[in-house]
Amino acid sequence: MCAAMMRVQAGRDPHDKALQDLVGELSTRSEVFRTLWAAHDVRIHGAGTKRFRHPVVGELTLAYEELALTAEPGQVLLVYTAEPGSPSAERLRLLGSWAAETDAAAGAARG
Repeated sequence: MCAAMMRVQAGRDPHDKALQDLVGELSTRSEVFRTLWAAHDVRIHGAGTKRFRHPVVGELTLAYEELALTAEPGQVLLVYTAEPGSPSAERLRLLGSWAAETDAAAGAARG
């Protein structure tokens, strides 16, 4: 899916040097990527589920939706949400409280 999404971006801006460099590096290091890139699959994937591993709270499974920003062509806003009551929702709550405590401690140390 990622290779197909990269194909979309390559089609939008075929002169994107950073993307060209990334494709070149991935192609030299990964036979799987070379095969996927050579398939010329193109996919715009506007919604789905992604899994993340956070070093503080562990695994998070979040639903996402891509929203196009009409004022900025080519730019999108990704919105991630956890299912209410799920372990991921609880881990996000925990992460938010951990971040608030960390910010408060840093502020106390400065001031």
